Amino acid sequence: MRFMRWETVALAPMWVLLVVSLGASAVERKCIPTTLEGPFKPQTKKFDPSLRSGSDDLPMYDPRVVKRVPAIYPEQITLALSTPDAMWVSWISGDWQMGPKVSPLDPTTVKSVVEFGTRSGRYTQSATGTSEVYSQIYPFGGLLNYTSGIIHHVRITGLKPETTYYYKCGDPTLSAMSGEHSFKTLPAPGPSSYPTRIAIIGDLGLTYNSTSTVDHMRANNPDLVLLIGDLSYANLYITNGTGTNDYGQTFGKITPIHETYQPRWDMWQRMIEPVTSAVPFMVIEGNHEYELQINNESFVSYKARFAVPQEESKSGTSMYYSFDAGGIHFVMLGAYVDYNRSSEQYRWLGEDLMKVDRSVTPWVIATTHPPWYNSYRSHYREAECMRQSMEDLLYIHGVDVMLHGHVHAYERINRVYDYKYDPCGPLYISVGDGGNAERLALLHADDEDGCPDPMKSLDKNFANLSGYCGFNFTNGKFCWDKQPAWSAFRDSSFGHGIIEVKNSTHLLWTWHRNQDHYDEVVGDQIYIVRQPQVCANQNSKNMPKRTPYYSGGNDPRRL
Repeated sequence: MRFMRWETVALAPMWVLLVVSLGASAVERKCIPTTLEGPFKPQTKKFDPSLRSGSDDLPMYDPRVVKRVPAIYPEQITLALSTPDAMWVSWISGDWQMGPKVSPLDPTTVKSVVEFGTRSGRYTQSATGTSEVYSQIYPFGGLLNYTSGIIHHVRITGLKPETTYYYKCGDPTLSAMSGEHSFKTLPAPGPSSYPTRIAIIGDLGLTYNSTSTVDHMRANNPDLVLLIGDLSYANLYITNGTGTNDYGQTFGKITPIHETYQPRWDMWQRMIEPVTSAVPFMVIEGNHEYELQINNESFVSYKARFAVPQEESKSGTSMYYSFDAGGIHFVMLGAYVDYNRSSEQYRWLGEDLMKVDRSVTPWVIATTHPPWYNSYRSHYREAECMRQSMEDLLYIHGVDVMLHGHVHAYERINRVYDYKYDPCGPLYISVGDGGNAERLALLHADDEDGCPDPMKSLDKNFANLSGYCGFNFTNGKFCWDKQPAWSAFRDSSFGHGIIEVKNSTHLLWTWHRNQDHYDEVVGDQIYIVRQPQVCANQNSKNMPKRTPYYSGGNDPRRL
């Protein structure tokens, strides 16, 4: 907007001043706040009692979750980013089995082939990959076992940026190829190259609220989707297919182990396939993917079903990894694998962040399932051990945004470091409101009678971390008496987030509520602004040359 000299304005007719005034008011009403205006005063949106706090899971006969192809044909097709010039394509062929005894299919009987090209119907390139089968086995009588269909993973390479590719997948020797699908590659890494929209979802599940979230998200046309843990909620079902929301009354009392009904995974991947077959879909594990089984194995389904760039990012495990999307470096952290300062994940994280070149990927965004900052009663301070272990590393390397799920509500946190406002700290956002069957979190830890018992609120993730990290009292209290100053905005509603990076310093964050599906309003919106000239930790030139294995008493800002 061009500024007008005061002398000109003073001589203008009154009606001109009125028009200018009305125009300025309209601009002010549409003005989106920026993090430069922070810290923001705490605000809580009151829950609308006319809305339901949850919904039922989709039944097995819902058309969105039933199998729609013959057994040997591909289904549950999923894309995932690899390197900027490569993409993972995954799918399942064959039928799962469930019973007291199961006989796994032979993955070598079906080929894993992707044919692709830049023109519809003309596939000038092809790639082959690997296949596997996983099983969920229980060492107790009366429980049903599961073995999956054949899961295929193929990495296609040589892709050009911002180019539409058409592809089919399957086994051409059996004439069992999928129909044609397409995807558009992301821009190449660079300070002025960004995906148009990135969708962020947490705790999605398989309910009618879940489908509303997915439909709403698809209407926003994302180029990339991140699902921050708790995907199918198959572990809310026992092995006979009966659903339960009450862990205490069902699991551990009626059954000797927490069961999980694996066909819910197949149903969930069919429900989400219209998205995952067309848009790269990046996941990280949540607590509902734990799924303990025989020999104390866990996360078996998660590891088998999803291809992620673990080797490409030098991680070696799908429990944590990183990737680039245009000028953004994403770090997907694992909350359910060791994260203390002597762990492999901590070493990997330090080395990964040291490799970031802000002149190529100015933005660094991290995710992990449980929130490090959370003022709801649900999961209150549950991830204190992880925060205390890793927060310094993220601060030193100037991570711009940290995204979480786990708590079934929305919360935006002011830029913060160690519970104190810091304009150079990350902005934390929780979006564990995808729509799962466990319903919304409505109670806050600062509500009357809302503070959980500290003796029952220990960090539950790792026994070797002693579980006492949760006793990080504030002013001698475990909970705040009111919404804490670091909590900027909270709202118990289902929804999803959208990231739109405008340039190397400005990112627009928008949170869309499901109940606003047909409205033009948004639930929350803010420009996240980087200040590399002010914040030394956001500039690659000031990064440490090694991973700082320092003691907790050192100030990371002085390292």
